Amino acid sequence: MSSTVRVSQTTLQTLRQIAAQSGEPMQAVLDKAVEVYRRQLFLQIANEAYAALREKPEAWREEIAEREEWDVILTDEIREW
Repeated sequence: MSSTVRVSQTTLQTLRQIAAQSGEPMQAVLDKAVEVYRRQLFLQIANEAYAALREKPEAWREEIAEREEWDVILTDEIREW
């Protein structure tokens, strides 16, 4: 499916320049840029959630305890090898 998206002249120039330098179509460059931004936003939201959790001592202790439980579970199979 294809759609039209309006971008500024500056963005279009940058997109063309990156496409020319990389040898990839502008659509591929834009797809990659959006994916990088999506991942960055995901990590930013996760970091903010963890920062908020750390401000609640009891909730943070529960988080750490749960991580420790997972650490033991995740290494069980490794020890069998």
